[in-house]
Amino acid sequence: MTDGEKKRAEPATFLDVVEFRDTALLSFVTSAIIVPAYDEVKRDFGIIRAEYMLLLSLSHFPVLTAQDISRLTGRPRNSISRGVHRMLKEGFIERAPDPDDGRQAKLTITATGRELHKKIAHYVKSRQDQVLSVLQPDEREILVQLLRKTALYSTTL
Repeated sequence: MTDGEKKRAEPATFLDVVEFRDTALLSFVTSAIIVPAYDEVKRDFGIIRAEYMLLLSLSHFPVLTAQDISRLTGRPRNSISRGVHRMLKEGFIERAPDPDDGRQAKLTITATGRELHKKIAHYVKSRQDQVLSVLQPDEREILVQLLRKTALYSTTL
């Protein structure tokens, strides 16, 4: 039996040997937060991730275009566009023509959308806090600083 065959197929082993360790680690952590949280959100509210990205973005910026939301969230424009149509239909957002660009529409969140955002944010934050609870407060702050630096740089690529 070779050394490779003796290794157990466990996450810790995989994360140590994979050729792109840093990416695997980031993916593992984000998946541990996002997948269960959005599964619960979809089950309880019927909202998918791209639709929630609209509510999240519009909760923090009063007026945005779909293109703005795609740029802010890193989500593909086509998924944001589909989300816009559904969120309009459900009354979670409103749309008005952009007087400066006839091809764009200005989006805003409704009071109903804002309330839904608060409920969904609680799901994601709870899962985030559960996954990151293994870190001490100072470790978590270092992680946040490093991730923020990397995330902001990645928007320039």
